[in-house]
Amino acid sequence: MGHPKPQNRLVTSVKSPKSSRLLRAERRWFYIFISPWLISFLALTIYPMIASAYYSLTDYSVLSPPKWVGFSNYTSLFHDPLFWHSIQVTIIYSACTVVLQLVLGFVTALLLNLRIPGMRILRTIYYLPTVLPVAASAMLWTFLFLPQYGIADTVIKFVTGKNGPQWLADPKWALTALIIMSAWSVGSTMIIFLAGLQSIPEELYEACEIDGASSLRKMFAITVPMLTPQLLLNLIMGLIGAFQTFVQPYMMTDGGGPNYATYLYSLSIYENAFQSFKMGLASAQAWILFAVLLALTGLIFKTSARWVYYGGMDA
Repeated sequence: MGHPKPQNRLVTSVKSPKSSRLLRAERRWFYIFISPWLISFLALTIYPMIASAYYSLTDYSVLSPPKWVGFSNYTSLFHDPLFWHSIQVTIIYSACTVVLQLVLGFVTALLLNLRIPGMRILRTIYYLPTVLPVAASAMLWTFLFLPQYGIADTVIKFVTGKNGPQWLADPKWALTALIIMSAWSVGSTMIIFLAGLQSIPEELYEACEIDGASSLRKMFAITVPMLTPQLLLNLIMGLIGAFQTFVQPYMMTDGGGPNYATYLYSLSIYENAFQSFKMGLASAQAWILFAVLLALTGLIFKTSARWVYYGGMDA
């Protein structure tokens, strides 16, 4: 005797009028609470982006209505030697700054991960420069790099017996001074690496010690691979920040001097927009910068699957 076949039953969920009212009320309050952020995002981010995209195709000087010129702003930039010089300076500065911050941030995180008394105080001290105003830091480093009388030249003269370079007054050393200053804000990179170090399981190091691995072997077999997600984050954030550096060269080198040695791309945008009032040209430069950063970020993400390791997850 066979078992009776179960009958297919259509299960429907009927919401009561009360639950429907509650759902509508929650949705309404949700939009009310996010409305300040949503309005500011639309007014201060989306609208300026759309407006700058339009102005990049116009001849706009603020004092007169914009005139449609198509892609003339972009073609004129590509024929401007100063535009290409600013790109060259920015690439050199960004490459050196990102590498310096990654190396120093990693080494500092390793040292601050040691278990010694007073380590929390040391971590706070190393992170403090990151939260200081950029303008105040720029003024401080301007005094440090004063020729002959600055602390940097005083230390060099004490050690070598010779006068140091002119730093910000010398075209050969001005960009180097800005790169050295970038190490001042290594705290944010360090804290991300430190968080990654403290998330590495101790069992991995214990297993390596049982196998007789040296400290150097543990570094490259465990520490570095396990920190590749933090390395990816610091690389992208550092790259974006370096390409957008403005306050330091503007305050310390009088807007890109001497002799355009520190004429970064952001300074070029500022000069065209607020000194020459060529808003259309500046908007075109801003969109070129956006496209370059988007392409570099996309390239890094695309290649990250080859070298970034997420523990316990398939890449």
